[in-house]
Amino acid sequence: MSLFSDELKRVIIFGFLIVNIVSYSQKTYTGTVLDQNGQPLSGVEIMLEKHSSKGTISDFHGNFKINLESETLVKITHLGYKPVRLTLSEKFTTIILELDSELLNEVVISASREQQNRRDIPAAISVLSPTTIENTKAVELEQLVNQVPGVFMSASTVASNEEHMMAVRSPITTKALFLYLEDGIPIRPTAVFNHNALLEMNGTSFQKIEVLKGPSSSIYGSDAIGGSFNFITKSPTKDFRSSVGFEINDMGLKRYELEMSQYTTEDFGFYIGGHYVERKNGPMAHSDYEKFALTFKTVHHVSKTTSWSNVIDLIDYRSDSNGDLSTVDYENGNYESDQTFTERVAKSFRFRSTLTKTWSSKNKTNFNFIFRNNVLGQIPFYRITQFKDDGQLTGEAIGEINSDRFRSIVGLIQHKLDFDFKESTLIIGASLDFTPQEYTANPIDIIVDTETGQNLDYQLNPDKFILNYTADINNFAGYLQYEISPVNALKITTALRYDKFEYNYNNLIESSAGAKDTYSTYNHFSPKFGVNYNISNAFGTYASYSNGFTPPQASDLYRNNFVETGGNVFKLKPSTYHNFEVGGYYQPSVKFKFDLSLYLLNGENTLVSLRDDSDNFFNANIGSTQSMGIEYGFKYQFLPQFSIAHNGSFASHRYIDFFDRGVNYSHTKMAAAPKILGQSRLNYTPTYFKGLSIGLEYEVVGGYNTSFEGQAITNQNLPTTATYPGHHVFNLTALFRTKKIELWGHLLNVFDTLYAVRSSYNVFRKENTFTVGSPRAFHFGIKYHF
Repeated sequence: MSLFSDELKRVIIFGFLIVNIVSYSQKTYTGTVLDQNGQPLSGVEIMLEKHSSKGTISDFHGNFKINLESETLVKITHLGYKPVRLTLSEKFTTIILELDSELLNEVVISASREQQNRRDIPAAISVLSPTTIENTKAVELEQLVNQVPGVFMSASTVASNEEHMMAVRSPITTKALFLYLEDGIPIRPTAVFNHNALLEMNGTSFQKIEVLKGPSSSIYGSDAIGGSFNFITKSPTKDFRSSVGFEINDMGLKRYELEMSQYTTEDFGFYIGGHYVERKNGPMAHSDYEKFALTFKTVHHVSKTTSWSNVIDLIDYRSDSNGDLSTVDYENGNYESDQTFTERVAKSFRFRSTLTKTWSSKNKTNFNFIFRNNVLGQIPFYRITQFKDDGQLTGEAIGEINSDRFRSIVGLIQHKLDFDFKESTLIIGASLDFTPQEYTANPIDIIVDTETGQNLDYQLNPDKFILNYTADINNFAGYLQYEISPVNALKITTALRYDKFEYNYNNLIESSAGAKDTYSTYNHFSPKFGVNYNISNAFGTYASYSNGFTPPQASDLYRNNFVETGGNVFKLKPSTYHNFEVGGYYQPSVKFKFDLSLYLLNGENTLVSLRDDSDNFFNANIGSTQSMGIEYGFKYQFLPQFSIAHNGSFASHRYIDFFDRGVNYSHTKMAAAPKILGQSRLNYTPTYFKGLSIGLEYEVVGGYNTSFEGQAITNQNLPTTATYPGHHVFNLTALFRTKKIELWGHLLNVFDTLYAVRSSYNVFRKENTFTVGSPRAFHFGIKYHF
């Protein structure tokens, strides 16, 4: 027994010696990783050069700690930054990472809700960087997003008051073909799309804007057809930063802005930014508006591996609605409006809470909770019908006041898992969106000036309803995306999403108007497959297929004229789209970059808006459509002081199978579909005047049909096709920046060109109507940084 005890003692002593030797041979190395602005970088990989399986990642403060033996040569890598190799010392090491200027290494998150290099995404994606946003000093959002190839946001700086339509791989439309996101989360729920939803955003808070073109339903679900616009909010800064700004122009607009940001402790930071804007007595009659927008964001680093972010958005908006101009008023420059009381009021509250847990360098989970509360009230000019007797106005008309309100509760979880095998990654996610909606529309009797045709006043009938309903809208979804790189230059991406929609419609005035109570369901699978092949660090190509869809909107179902037929909701079908795409990107140096995409987008059961003989709108599915085109953009710094940038697109949009009340429009051009879109900018930064930048912008929108082919009627009652000839507009910009002060000025529409941001043919009036573009105008702004 004593012999056994002696042996046991020797084993224990030997074990302690081994542990001490190993402990003695290992040393702890610490440091922090910062960007060029001194802001900490989290998630940076610090790996041994010769043993890449051993290493660590930086925490939310950019700090890292690693135990090493004899080898101390490490490689530091982070998406979007140039890799660094260095030998760690026992002293605390501060590492500064530089941004990688190559287009292929540009970091984006919109393709998967996770950070990725541009070179790994098989789709056309464009990034409006913080620098671009800061230098553009946009009067309204269209001046930013229209810099993206193939994007045309149709909005008038003189008349629209942030109301807009959009065209991305589509005609200029109000349909649910675009998805608007904030930090990867849709700002509105499925089936309650509004083409003016971007007025519910706070432009002051935008850090970056990413535009992903083509269907992205495999990740985001419905409405992500022509394009997905992801507005990424600003984050807290390490040190206290604040600014105030003021803008004014001769179109009656004033804007006030305030921002503050700081990490008050190592673990807690905040950002607050907002603005108030108003227009009074602008060039266009009945065009006053005001808007208050505020974003409050907090980031709390609960631990080294857990972060909790909360964002609150508040929007309070009211605008006159002046309507479109007739052909005579447009051509004569008469900006008097037929409206005196029509308006739009929007109030929006959004709360988003995101908990991010990094389990290891290869496992991360995001938990999201979202609450939305929106109210949209209108006296819409397009719902007014004036009465005539033998072609003369009677002095009477009818219209409506309506209110659309919804509250949403959303839960979304996404997990990312990285594998050592062939650089493969798996993303799994699920979401639940519950949205109760309330909608009312009351009729109004209107007094009309028989001489001018102006709508002077109205009388509300509060006890009468055109519509009065509630609808519970549910969306359940699950998705996955898998990426693998079988060889170094090749990346393969596959994705699949399943969506189920439930609409539970309850008509509160079933006995007098509207459709019977009904319950509708829709299901859809959205697949995606793509391949990236990066020939070199400067040149890459991709090819992909993606599927997108959009179910009928609540307004399509319950405001449709067909709901009166037998008291049943008209059975509209979901629209489905198949997108085939190839593209490439090339950047041989920091001075030049170029990207190109070619697409074919086939639509089935496409939803269109039509007018009946009484000038009432109704919605219907048509058989199929086809859009195809080429989109391109380049930037070239040809001299140290001069750079030129251009984006453009050539597209064809056609009805393939379309009949309307016995008329065959198959194989004809779609209405409101410009063939050519383009924007160019020449920028001059003189070396003799530090901080000054001068730009010349040129925008072209090609001509397009404003009616279906053969739908318009000439003075001789012969069928023809109404058209808009397109336009060319020039703008001048100047920006002067010091350490604390920014001054800028815009000369809009230098040559005072008469143009329309959108024109459409009115079947009832038998003429084109126009939303007028900006006349020549000057805009001035100043910002002071504390």
